[in-house]
Amino acid sequence: MTNWKFYFKIKCTLYTLLPGLVCALIICSFHQKSASPLQIGSRLELFIDDFLFESSKNVQLRMHAPRDEGPVLMFDNPWEGPFSTYTTIIKDSNIFRMYYRGLPSTQGEGTGEEVTCYAESHDGIHWIKPDLKIFNINGSVDNNVVLANATPSSHNFSPFLDNNPDKPSPGRFKALGGLDKGLTAFLSDDGIHWKKLYEKPVLTGEPFDSQNVCFWSENEKCYICYFRKWVQKNGRLIRSIGRSTSDDFLNWTEPIAMDFGNSPPEELYTNQTSPYYRAPHIYVALAARFFPGKQIISEEQAKRLGVNPAYFRDCSDAVLITSRGGNKYQRTFMEGFLRPGIGLNNWVSRTNYPALNVVQTGDTEMSFYVNQDYAQPTAHLQRYSLRIDGFSSLHADYNSGEMTTKPLIFNGSHMIINFSTSAGGQLLVELLDIQGNVIHEYSSDACIPIIGNEIYRVVEWKSGSDLSKIKDLPVRFRFKLKDADLYSFRFEK
Repeated sequence: MTNWKFYFKIKCTLYTLLPGLVCALIICSFHQKSASPLQIGSRLELFIDDFLFESSKNVQLRMHAPRDEGPVLMFDNPWEGPFSTYTTIIKDSNIFRMYYRGLPSTQGEGTGEEVTCYAESHDGIHWIKPDLKIFNINGSVDNNVVLANATPSSHNFSPFLDNNPDKPSPGRFKALGGLDKGLTAFLSDDGIHWKKLYEKPVLTGEPFDSQNVCFWSENEKCYICYFRKWVQKNGRLIRSIGRSTSDDFLNWTEPIAMDFGNSPPEELYTNQTSPYYRAPHIYVALAARFFPGKQIISEEQAKRLGVNPAYFRDCSDAVLITSRGGNKYQRTFMEGFLRPGIGLNNWVSRTNYPALNVVQTGDTEMSFYVNQDYAQPTAHLQRYSLRIDGFSSLHADYNSGEMTTKPLIFNGSHMIINFSTSAGGQLLVELLDIQGNVIHEYSSDACIPIIGNEIYRVVEWKSGSDLSKIKDLPVRFRFKLKDADLYSFRFEK
């Protein structure tokens, strides 16, 4: 056979086989893609990242602005003062506990002048500073100090409620604090009386000159610490975030830098990463974004405000960052989550720094807290509120839009959503099988239109709300929205 006839025969054979090969590859690819659906069980899922997205049209993830609820605590005791900061809020059963650094002057940084102060509340709104009578401060034990003479741990002492079901050491509460020589571990049974867990620092290798936050991760089954880490970006060192993990709170892995994907590098002063209390597999970080050298107010204006001369030539705000574990953050939103308020006092260095943790303060409301008026006589803690799950939402305008999830396996009989619509808007939910076909009984045409503004609504179709016959099977959900926001969903029996 001549060469041209041979090659012609081969070419014809390939053209004959190619469609079948392509189809086989597509089918194989589809089955590989759908072979591992996401196991969400009955956990709450927030629309705070694109983790669940398979496809979408005319919808967006929209970040929501928090409401300013006003000051809740002035740092006005002599041992507190204008440089009080690095605040932690813990919801412990029916008590809200607050911890923060007390520091009257910058000369006292890293010295015995730094103390850890305490306040408490029964609603997260009205706070008191109890006289604990533990330490003698300025000649009196009538004060709210829970840690003193613990240099430099009081510089940035940050506690947490240890939810590890198999605690490796006693103490319902644990904490870390320290600077360049390392972080020292503390424990407490009541959250007020603290002692060192170990004399030497347990985590070393970084400057730690910020608030270093820690928690037990139910999702990753380990202790995690997020801390200040200086990294090289575009030829300069910037403040960023590192992470280390531990099984026993004493032995920690080598610190690694967090990965922010393709987002542009920014200076992050504090990270405040913590598990969201309704969905602990999602870590929410209300990070302080710092702009060194970006001066907004003049020297004369700073004098009128009474700002310390070293603290008005920069400005800062707060951003919303998320993680689902590992050393990766997602910057879904680059815009400021908390903008500085009206008034030049909000535009000075190291103000607008969020406290650690978001807590529920009402049936439909959650709160977070922010250090404001730093380095000023009026230094205080401000409360901000959001609707429950209300960091962000899946949003469509009046022209309508839709989003289809990846294949999911859920566990429950009813779908619960947190949503809001206008009077002219609505939300519909339909289910698709693993091949992408609409399940007739749960189609959008069969869905009872969802209109209103509720934290808790059971989704219903004409046949009812029962999903028990398809639980534990891989399905997709398609949300169709018109002038509506969907904040979260979950399943329950």
